[in-house]
Amino acid sequence: MKKKRLSLFLALLCVISLLSGCGGKEETKENASTKDTTPVVLNEVAHSIFYAPMYVAIEEGYFAEEGIDLTLVTGFGADKTMTALLTDEADIGFMGSESTIYTYIGGSSDYAVNFAQLTQRAGNFLVAREPIENFDWSMLIGKEVLGGRAGGMPEMVFEYILKKNSIDPASDLSIDQSIDFGSTAAAFSGGQGDFTVEFEPHATSLEAKGDGYVVASLGEDSGYVPYTAFSAKKSYIEENPEIIQSFTNALQKGMNYVQSHSAEEIAKVIQPQFEETDLETITTIVERYAAQGTWKSDLIFEEDSFTLLQNILEEAGELERRVPYEDLVNTDFAGKASGR
Repeated sequence: MKKKRLSLFLALLCVISLLSGCGGKEETKENASTKDTTPVVLNEVAHSIFYAPMYVAIEEGYFAEEGIDLTLVTGFGADKTMTALLTDEADIGFMGSESTIYTYIGGSSDYAVNFAQLTQRAGNFLVAREPIENFDWSMLIGKEVLGGRAGGMPEMVFEYILKKNSIDPASDLSIDQSIDFGSTAAAFSGGQGDFTVEFEPHATSLEAKGDGYVVASLGEDSGYVPYTAFSAKKSYIEENPEIIQSFTNALQKGMNYVQSHSAEEIAKVIQPQFEETDLETITTIVERYAAQGTWKSDLIFEEDSFTLLQNILEEAGELERRVPYEDLVNTDFAGKASGR
């Protein structure tokens, strides 16, 4: 009788153990992945190899290590990403920081604040129909160029370079801004324009098809520009500083990885994010971005960079008034993540 009771007792313990999810010392992967994690929705302006450090952080599990269960959504445009952020469809937005300036000037009380800068150079390239060995920006005079959306960083940086080279964007050439973001490469292949301004992988894709040739890097010719940054609403940062810090820590690990690994190694890590692109092409693109110093060693959004951004906006006629750096940039989280 005692043996029977003992057997029943042990069986009951086993059932309780299974129901409680113990099952011995091992947990299921599902439980392990959701235990003590905080869901965070990140809306990115576009899905591009240009943002490699972020994808390294995702694929290497750095966000999970920091207790973040990340959901990545592509907004396909800074205006859409900012809208998602302000309407609480996203917790964090990743886009050109000019959008945070526009929102602030627009009078929003709960405006978006930049807390981490990812790229320090423009990520687009000028593509011509034929190879040009000694390209000069004066070659665009009288030509038609497929450009970007008015008020967006790609177009403003392009016009900034033109002005640096004494070219008037309004009168010295024709800039077609009617084509949707991401569709200019197809339009160029179809015969529109003499030149086109392209992000990767479109620039390399045009070269691979023989439809175009990269003749200049806007990132090199514009100099260091705070091209993309992570931001969150002021209220979200105030209410969730630990989440912002953990998120920034994960990003910094991604930055550290790209600073210490080869283009081939980086390409292999981020390939799951770009299944439609072969490894050789990804490697070529990563090499191109690394060679021009696209990625910072840390995530700190310096005041000089913010001033340059406002200079570019002002020259483009997109800035009503200057806004204070201390209102729109918080460097505390990036500083702690980098050890500064």
